[in-house]
Amino acid sequence: MNKEILNTGVQDFIAKNLNTDILSVLLKKPLFEGISQKELAQQIEGRKKSQNKLPVWFNTPGVYYPTRLQLEQTSSQLTAEYKSRIPNGNSLIDLTGGFGVDSYFFSLKISEVEHCEINPDLSEIAAHNFGVLGAKNIKTRPADGLEYLRNSKRTFDWIFLDPARRDELKGKVFLLSDCLPDVTQHLDFLMEVSENVLIKTSPLLDITAGLRELGNVREIHVVAVENELRELLWVIQKGFVAEPLIKTVNLKKSAEELFGFRISAEKSASSTYSEPSGFLYEPNAAILKAGAFKTIGVQYGLNKLHEHSHLYTADQLITFPGRRFRVKKVLPYNKKQIRALKLSKANISTRNFPETVASLRKKLRIRDGGEHYVFFTTIMQGKLAVLLCERVS
Repeated sequence: MNKEILNTGVQDFIAKNLNTDILSVLLKKPLFEGISQKELAQQIEGRKKSQNKLPVWFNTPGVYYPTRLQLEQTSSQLTAEYKSRIPNGNSLIDLTGGFGVDSYFFSLKISEVEHCEINPDLSEIAAHNFGVLGAKNIKTRPADGLEYLRNSKRTFDWIFLDPARRDELKGKVFLLSDCLPDVTQHLDFLMEVSENVLIKTSPLLDITAGLRELGNVREIHVVAVENELRELLWVIQKGFVAEPLIKTVNLKKSAEELFGFRISAEKSASSTYSEPSGFLYEPNAAILKAGAFKTIGVQYGLNKLHEHSHLYTADQLITFPGRRFRVKKVLPYNKKQIRALKLSKANISTRNFPETVASLRKKLRIRDGGEHYVFFTTIMQGKLAVLLCERVS
């Protein structure tokens, strides 16, 4: 961490050059004594990225930004705020603290937070930023979190960890056993130190596989932001043996879409089916990831178009955790009839359909965008159908 970067003149330059081409900054001769152009570019790039991802950091003077990869790996402000609602109590230790976004939001709810980060430079950056953010109840530990926890002989109300999802070749990995640390090898120890463990994993991790590897899971939170999957959160409670609750959330700027269910309820539920009627409903990405394919229809009184299409329909417009559409036309999948619609531009989606969006666009010469929404899907009796719709806000 180069503290020269915190000088007022340098900070002013960073603020005024957020939209400057980074390559042009790198190619210039050093502008400030004691600061390389690479370091300057890192701060400009980091601050610009934080504008949408981490507005609290962006709006706080004197924040120091880490490398691009370290910033990419951190939670967004929206997901960190949501995550902070889960733990309670007086103490929490973050074993894989990183840039410190999760630790900061935990500190707003929990009186004592310890932030462990094995990278000493990143630990120093996080400690500095906690200071400028006014987070006085966070202690930073530049150490391996598990090793520190074993040596400290302390207990905590909660343990949080976000295992690194990259292997030695920097490729992404999605199995718990491929992450660092491998939490499955340390759960017994963690349960000796705390009654509660919160684990963040990749959204691509298979939920069934995760349940096999992890014991005592009380809740699984499937988190999306603006309908894009971001993370799975596993709440593990010592001695918990009942069936876990799966909570899905789609975080949006204006609202949150929440839906919860249990796997046993999904297995026992029975879907009803019908042809497309007045309105079409598409569950958000968190619900689809969680596999609530039958319970979502049952709870909202909707009919499915087909067992594997995961699109739902009803005659009436209802509040729903996902996208809603008014059905304008239903056509068989027939190139001539589709072209008769004279669609030069449309938003195309496929659900349980043998062709890709790209191939359909090429074949039908339909550009992306516009007000029309077209679903290519399979409906009752295995028929391929095309649904021309308009979005309902």
